[in-house]
Amino acid sequence: MSPAYARIRQVVAKIPKGKVMTYGDVALSAGMPRAARVVGYAMHSLGETVPWQRVLGRRNARSGHLTIQDPQGRARQRRLLEAEGVTFSASGAVDLLAFGWLPLRRAAREKPGGVRPSKRRRA
Repeated sequence: MSPAYARIRQVVAKIPKGKVMTYGDVALSAGMPRAARVVGYAMHSLGETVPWQRVLGRRNARSGHLTIQDPQGRARQRRLLEAEGVTFSASGAVDLLAFGWLPLRRAAREKPGGVRPSKRRRA
């Protein structure tokens, strides 16, 4: 296993039941920002050795979606997530504010002097 895949595996293995991460968030947590596609390849390669169902595509800032092309695989992923308590909207989206797990961002918010989002105003 490559070092990159090993880091991705470590991140995904820590996602708690009932929580999800996007491919981009996994990449960021694994120290590979902008490598969401690599996470996708790793998830395919790692298969059942990690809780793969907890990794979603990002639809927008608030919602994630299932990215598996195979209808049976997509249905299986949805069933697994629903069994963990994750809910889907009528359009099939997952609310990332309710179910998203972002350990790096949470640590930055909770740690004194941590990185916080900027409050720049739009002109």
